[in-house]
Amino acid sequence: MIYFKSGSETTVLNSKDLESGIISALEKLGVRKKVLVVPPDCTRFHSRAGELTSYIYRYYKDSLKDILPALGTHYPMTDSQINEMFKKVPKSLFRIHNWRKDVVTVGIVSGEFVSDITAGALNYTWPAQLNRLVFNGGHDLILSVGQVVPHEVMGMANYNKNLFIGTGGHESINKSHFIGAVYGMERIMGKADNPVRSLLNYASANFTNHLPIIYVQTVIGRNDDGKLVVRGLFIGDDEEVFRLAADLSLKVNFNVIEKPLKKVVVYLDPAEYKSTWLGNKSIYRTRMAMADNGELIVLAPGLKEFGEDKEIDRLIRKYGYCGTPATLKFLKENEELNNNLSAAAHLIHGSSEGRFSITYCPGHLTIKEIESVNIKYHDLNEMLKKFDPSKLKEGFNKMDDGEEVYFISNPALGLWTSKHRLS
Repeated sequence: MIYFKSGSETTVLNSKDLESGIISALEKLGVRKKVLVVPPDCTRFHSRAGELTSYIYRYYKDSLKDILPALGTHYPMTDSQINEMFKKVPKSLFRIHNWRKDVVTVGIVSGEFVSDITAGALNYTWPAQLNRLVFNGGHDLILSVGQVVPHEVMGMANYNKNLFIGTGGHESINKSHFIGAVYGMERIMGKADNPVRSLLNYASANFTNHLPIIYVQTVIGRNDDGKLVVRGLFIGDDEEVFRLAADLSLKVNFNVIEKPLKKVVVYLDPAEYKSTWLGNKSIYRTRMAMADNGELIVLAPGLKEFGEDKEIDRLIRKYGYCGTPATLKFLKENEELNNNLSAAAHLIHGSSEGRFSITYCPGHLTIKEIESVNIKYHDLNEMLKKFDPSKLKEGFNKMDDGEEVYFISNPALGLWTSKHRLS
């Protein structure tokens, strides 16, 4: 059922519109006494989920008992990050999700089903896992808040991903990520229907349909001045609310370029991107637009690590971004990588498969560290002088030396492809 919907390619929803929309939906739900909110963490700061959570707190007050950021494998939010994203919401309401310890398996998807959705590529079982607080917390309302946008593993982010991945466990996250990697990133990105989504939809229909889950989803785009605006707000309790948001997101966030791009410069905001685990969105989201033998330059002033989990960070440092064939070979030979399939999937996703070059310009990692994982290195300060993010505009830029570069200020907000790839 849809409780609120508003959005189009030209819609601009301001703060009053967002507050009015969420209150309209909450009033239709009636009185609730024990509410849980599951928003994204600070890596999805621009989703406006923090602002919406603030409105939810203002509406429910003492009935809002818990806020559980959907960390997935990310580090817990700091107090300063919580204060910045969730203004005027008491820190005492926030809980921390530990993907290795805090989960319960709510059901098992059969290997036969996994084989069907992957065309026989994989046949392992998949455990649907959730944080205990989500499944056993006894809440009479669970509000899953977030942004629908093209995604490298899920095709389109959010909806039940926010719960099964954002509050999922070690095995469920590992295996679902690997399904996406094996099926193929280019076959998934920007598509609401794909094997990984089918997996999560099966779990929703069979294991959690008794839970009082309502999805609050935004669609964010840029206006003519390049500023981020809310293009849509969709609130409901089933797949229809996701599809409405996904359809709009494709219109707003999918950028089709006339010809493959020879040189792309991506800037990673240091407040959001401290690892290649997140920063490699610069690769995921642009790879379908990159020309063969093209160059991707990543300006990453906040980059200090590879994985946001210590074990995954170790595995990335050990095996590096070496492409699909080499990663699959490592999988056959190393049990530790088999036990961390999300890391293996990430290694596949983070490689250009030798088709174009990737140069990272990190703020904190050394040249030795960067080159050890099969990525090129360049000095950050030098590149910031040449490609000043404050002077570059979104899209095509002509440099002083006549070179043309394509600039992206935040890869998480879109998906880029060339007409050549679509055809």
